[in-house]
Order: sequence, then C-alpha cells, then structure tokens
Amino acid sequence: MSTAAQDPLPLLTDLHVAYIQSLDKKRTDLSYYYTEHLRMNGIYWGLTALAILNRTDALPRDDMLAWVLSCWVPDAGAFAPHPGHEPHLHSTLSAIQILATHDALDRVDSDRIVAFVLSLQDPVRGSFAGDQWGEQDSRFSYCAVSCLSLLGRLDALDTHKTVTFIERCRNFDGGFGMVEGAESHAAYVWTCVGALAMLDRLDLVDADTLCWWLCERQLPCGGLNGRPEKLEDVCYSWWAIASLAILGRTHWIDGDKLAHFILSAQDPDKGGIADRPDDVPDVFHTVFGLAGLSLLDYPGLQEIDPVYCMPRAVTRRVLGK
Repeated sequence: MSTAAQDPLPLLTDLHVAYIQSLDKKRTDLSYYYTEHLRMNGIYWGLTALAILNRTDALPRDDMLAWVLSCWVPDAGAFAPHPGHEPHLHSTLSAIQILATHDALDRVDSDRIVAFVLSLQDPVRGSFAGDQWGEQDSRFSYCAVSCLSLLGRLDALDTHKTVTFIERCRNFDGGFGMVEGAESHAAYVWTCVGALAMLDRLDLVDADTLCWWLCERQLPCGGLNGRPEKLEDVCYSWWAIASLAILGRTHWIDGDKLAHFILSAQDPDKGGIADRPDDVPDVFHTVFGLAGLSLLDYPGLQEIDPVYCMPRAVTRRVLGK
C-alpha cells in the first residue's frame, strides 16, 4: 500500500462529483461568462477529474460531445474554446482529449487539425504559437506535440526543429522555462519533459539535476511550489510529480506529506479542491490535485498517464501502448 493511502484525511469523492456537476448550472453568475475563453479546457479538466474518480458517467456524454463539436471552426481546422471565439491550439488539444476519453476521435477531421498545428510552428526557432496572433512558448510546443501524438500523426512534425527549441529552454539547474533564457518553472518543466517523452528524446534531460530541483519544490507543509521562494500550490502536485513520474523518480519526494496537503485543500462543504487549504476551490486545482493523488497511488483512483494527463486506459487505447 502506498504511503499516500495511510493519510487520515478522506477523499471526498461524492462531493467532488457533485461540485463538477454544478459548474454548468451557474449560468446566472457573471463568472460563467467571463470564463468563456476557458470553457473547453474546463470541460477537459472536469471530465478528467471524473475519470480519475471512476465517475465519467456523471456528465452527459452526448451533450458534451455535441458542445465540443459546436466549437469546431472549419475555416481554421481547429477548435475554439467556446462557440463564437477564435480557434486556439490549447482548446484544440482539450477537444481532442475530451473526444479521446469518450472514444470519439473518429468525429474529427484529423488532416485539417494537423495542418492547423503545423501552420503555427516558427520555421526558424522551431517553437509554436498558440494561435494566429503569434504568442510563442513551450506550453504550445507541448500542445502541438500532444495533438499530433493523440492523432497518430507525429510523422508530420519537424522533430528536429521542435526538439531544438525545447532544448534551448533548458537551464543550468536542469529545469525548463517558457522560452529561451526564462527561469525554470515546474509547469514548463512538465510541458518540455512531456513533449520530449512523446518524441522519445528524454536523453536531452539532465534527470538527476532536474529531479533534485523538483524535489526542492516541496515545502515543510508537504505542498509543492513552482519555483524557489513561492507559495505551495496544489496544481504543482501535477506539474512537478508528473515530471518526476516520467523520469521514474516519484519516490524522491515525501508522498505522504504531499497527499495530506492535497486532501487538506478539499472543500468539506461543497466539494472541489483549492490551491491551498481554506481557499476557494476550482476545477483546475481539483483535477490536478486528483491527478497528483493518482500518481501517488492513492487507493481507488484511475491510473493517470503522466505524459498526457489522461487516464492511462484511454492513452493505451488511443496509442496502442
């Protein structure tokens, strides 16, 4: 049994399911409308959280798929985060992940998506933009590689250029930043390590140095921060631990203390997980808290794939491995 399983705080599964179900019922709240640009991502976060809890059926599959497909932008060959919004690489990845989880990838025009993804690569730097407006960083390299991988089209990618940019984002401490010269950050570590894992280029990672840096992110409370001198935050229970998992080093941190921290950030009244104890929960921290617990082998949870942040059963089905 994992050390995480010995934590005395219970996982509030039913409350978390009810919390996620409630998110689409708040259409009279202003926040529902000013978060439209995150809606596709939010549905992926909620669905993945439910999948980890073995409760995928808690949201209506057909309604979800119909909404996702309503965000398709034919002229671009990509998905928008919400009907009426512009297409983006991140929302396109979330749409693919949702469809893959529901075994519905046959409903997408893969060729059009591949063309959209490749159109966003800088021919000189090898980096990717998120959309036509050109913002580039390593998050979008991950999104591009993951889209192509889940669609079985990595063969279309200029791997050398892609890997060269990611390698330039690596720092002396073993970590990775958002662009060349940017400080190491646990979230960008995962996007870079995850992309390299998909491209079978983990040889470019200084695993010992990077994993030491990631272990240094654990604070006395058990939680992890994203970079030195910052507060602990539940979401790094994913970014940091998933990177350690990819590199086979999750045992380098105190899993028992981390699990206690995640569980202490649950809302005991309405469900959901916050960034830290006594803060307001949200679906973003809920999914990454649960994903962190899954990586710690917390009992009763679906196994999560540390490279794709999707249930391992789904990535095995989609990727055939």
